[in-house]
Amino acid sequence: MEKFRTLTSKGLPLDRVNVDTDQIIPKQFLKRIERTGYGEFLFYDWRQDPAFELNNPRYAGAKILIANKNFGCGSSREHAAWALDNYGFRCVIAPSFADIFHSNAGKNGILLVTLPEDQVQTLLDRAATADNYELTVSLEDNTIRDTQGFSTRFAIDPFRRECLLEGLDDIGLTLRHAAELDKFEKQHDAAFWVAPRAEDQAQA
Repeated sequence: MEKFRTLTSKGLPLDRVNVDTDQIIPKQFLKRIERTGYGEFLFYDWRQDPAFELNNPRYAGAKILIANKNFGCGSSREHAAWALDNYGFRCVIAPSFADIFHSNAGKNGILLVTLPEDQVQTLLDRAATADNYELTVSLEDNTIRDTQGFSTRFAIDPFRRECLLEGLDDIGLTLRHAAELDKFEKQHDAAFWVAPRAEDQAQA
């Protein structure tokens, strides 16, 4: 997955609580077997409303989503993280996240930043009203800044931080130990390999 270091982008405000995974990616789109192509269906039902935030041209190209409490609740579908990633969001800022969504997002290269409610509300209000409003999220120094003087630090699990900085998903983490795995397999084969019997070779 793509490394996350520092991101500067517009912030798209989604001032709703308890945004669940069925709203992020409705169930009718879960039949696909690929991990790509979900972006066009992100918030599909809500996007039928012309006034919905994703339909507003001022937020075109936004890679930072600013949400409210308990974002990503509901079912455990990983498709929610795929849809956000496919659409282009690389970071979500909110006061709290559902646990399973939090894990799925991190494994798919999306940085989730938890901030106090008052700070999130400040960002939501500014993103909704200020012209040319941008945020800079740095995972290298764990900070968020905006174009109006806001600045704060955020906490993140050290393991998840390392994975995002280095672009390591579960497969990437395993491949870091490829040499040790190859060595183990060779030792295992040497210890347990049994030569075929002569009669078995003859039958073959």
